[in-house]
Amino acid sequence: MPQTTETDDRRVAAPLALHEAYAHCATLIREHDHDRWIATLYAPESQRPALFALYAFSHEIARIRAQVSEPLPGEVRMQWWRDLLEGEAKGEPQSHPVAAALLDAVARYRLPIAPLTALIEARIFDLYDDPMPRLSDLEGYAGETASALIRLACLVLANGRDPGGAAACGHAGVAYALTGLMRAFPWHSAAGQVYIPADILGRNGVTRDDIVRGRGGPGVHYSLKELREIARAHLKKLRGLRETVPPAVAPAFLPVALVEPYLHAMERPGYDPYRTIIALPPWRRQWTIWRAARAAR
Repeated sequence: MPQTTETDDRRVAAPLALHEAYAHCATLIREHDHDRWIATLYAPESQRPALFALYAFSHEIARIRAQVSEPLPGEVRMQWWRDLLEGEAKGEPQSHPVAAALLDAVARYRLPIAPLTALIEARIFDLYDDPMPRLSDLEGYAGETASALIRLACLVLANGRDPGGAAACGHAGVAYALTGLMRAFPWHSAAGQVYIPADILGRNGVTRDDIVRGRGGPGVHYSLKELREIARAHLKKLRGLRETVPPAVAPAFLPVALVEPYLHAMERPGYDPYRTIIALPPWRRQWTIWRAARAAR
């Protein structure tokens, strides 16, 4: 929690020192996004704080739905982040550790604001129970969230310069996001959220109501299988663009090395999308990312 000082008999939040704000972001990612935390350890030490700030910002936006009981308060929170990035936030943004670190990272590495606000805009979908209409909508959602985050991380690793590799960022983010959404299927379906596009569900004879009521049957398995094939198609395109990714920005891509092992885990006998938790042992995740980092060098 932010420290407070007494002023005019009122409790007001005191700005945090930047090192405290960055340390908060690192702790947040270590606890809630361990794959990206491991990957960031392969970045130069001087650039890790800014990467943790970006990932912490994404985490803050992603968890808004869980913090509110209705969509409108969630939209208010997202608007605060938009205002923050556009310099219009009320109050003292520096009292929020993630906000303080993010603003410093944006200034330090001359990061563009538009991808950050587009990420917030895309995440408004999370606040509602509307179905994802088409595959193109899902890929767009993944592009504005996961792909944009990889692209921004590349800018940090390139010290604010454009390192190229934008297409690789796009495919990497879509593969990573689709895999993450499939891994989160048990929680999303229980909460009434359906990220499998309606056009894919329709081809397999499933509706949104079937999924949230836990009665999708084989159609759910076929739909998830189709999504896995799409994720692998993006991985294949990413491999074809490997030469466009400079070694210096490789840490931004390292979490994508876990996509194939996660997808493979979904294809084991007995997989139940409603109950099976797709996870890898810590040693396996660390080894997979280490191997990817070594290959990138």
